Amino acid sequence: MSDGQTIASDESPSSDELRERSRKALQAQQQPTVTVLSSLIAVQDELHYIPDEAIEETATHMKSTINDVWSVASFYTNFRFTPPGDHTIDVCWGPSCHLGGAQNVMLRVHSELGVDEEGETADGKLTLRYSTCLGACALAPVIAVDHHMKGRQTPDSAAAVVNGLKGA
Repeated sequence: MSDGQTIASDESPSSDELRERSRKALQAQQQPTVTVLSSLIAVQDELHYIPDEAIEETATHMKSTINDVWSVASFYTNFRFTPPGDHTIDVCWGPSCHLGGAQNVMLRVHSELGVDEEGETADGKLTLRYSTCLGACALAPVIAVDHHMKGRQTPDSAAAVVNGLKGA
């Protein structure tokens, strides 16, 4: 939520709540030119994903069709359509991190989370994402937890970060 609160993964907002929060995000846009893309960004900034209700509300707000909004949303890989976990772990696999051992860090993060690829843990509390670059090459290999960089990671230090989040 934009007020600093988070929704626990076992508390799913109702369809009406999603619609209302989407409408507020859409109406709060202050750019002189509002587009479908900027509207979807505003909604994802508020909800952290784009549910079906947001697609419908964006179409209404933009006086467009659901298909037109969906075509924009589905084109960009930065939009997600399922709720993220309570915390997001980004593992960089860019050139500097790769050369610094990111593959072993990533394998250990997979193991600690019990996942084989990007996505949410079985309990929905943690989200794993791969990043082509987190912009901290001098600290390679790097992971980020909720956008906070953690450099010079080893498989063991990354495991400690993950296990700290699992215990949180």
